[in-house]
Amino acid sequence: MKRRTFIRNTAAAGILSMFPAQLSGITRDQTPGQLEKRVLGRTGLNLSILGFGGIVVMDATPEQASERVSYAIDRGVNFFDVAPSYGDAEIKLGPALEPYRKDIILAGKTGQRDKEKARLELEESLKRLRTDYFDLYQLHIMQTAEEVEQVFSSDGAMETILKAQEEGKIRYIGFSAHSVEAAMMLMDRFEYDSIMFPVSPSSWHAGNFGPQVLQRAHDKQMGILALKSMAKGPWPEGTTETPHKLWYEPMYEPDEARNGLRFALSHPITLALPPGQEDLFRMALDTFPEFEPLRDIEIEEIKQEASQQTPLFEHG
Repeated sequence: MKRRTFIRNTAAAGILSMFPAQLSGITRDQTPGQLEKRVLGRTGLNLSILGFGGIVVMDATPEQASERVSYAIDRGVNFFDVAPSYGDAEIKLGPALEPYRKDIILAGKTGQRDKEKARLELEESLKRLRTDYFDLYQLHIMQTAEEVEQVFSSDGAMETILKAQEEGKIRYIGFSAHSVEAAMMLMDRFEYDSIMFPVSPSSWHAGNFGPQVLQRAHDKQMGILALKSMAKGPWPEGTTETPHKLWYEPMYEPDEARNGLRFALSHPITLALPPGQEDLFRMALDTFPEFEPLRDIEIEEIKQEASQQTPLFEHG
């Protein structure tokens, strides 16, 4: 029997001290045997707590792409995120998602910073993905203050995004960032619906990367989408052969990977995106049938171990 749990905490003060010991400010739908779903900030969109990154189908055959999409949907995944920079992922994802389009939440991105190029990229993405609209459209990998200023200039990408929203081609607006500085600036400039940001134990505890951004996003009632939660850190020095879809060292062991995801999802986060490497993505789904928040002893164990690791991201 389905049970709907509302977990809210209106006191934003001190939220950092609660991470990751307590979920707050989110609505959770829990059905035994299925992936939990959480509402994305103010949008009302109900997302599975694990999402499908488009890199999973990059370089796949059409048959492989369809099988991977079907596998994810059968396990309760309803959020699919893709970008033009992911090789041929849009081309492969469009036909694979077409039978499910009305039942899933589709997120796209633009890496362009000026108005005209952003418009061309948006239209091409819609065509490739065989859809009329994106449920969520995001500025992709915002890094610097200069990029923030560029997208908000008179010829910037935000003008295209806002116009496309008026046209019904975009429902909600978000951004992804790998920089604390850029994320903070963007949240000061516009009322975004969501943020996509790295949240991993080593970057959090050893790199001071994440708490300040999640605090701001939580205060603004934004939906939070976690990246790199299965990332250990940079590839060890001397590593010569790496999977072509991974630029960092992932958590390969199922229990370790599961706890990386649990670390992110024990925060007031809507969803975590496993790596695009297909075997790791499948492992994440297979080892994560139901979500269990971290216990106090696990929180401390992860903190102690992560504090000694080399973080993938650092701040300050």
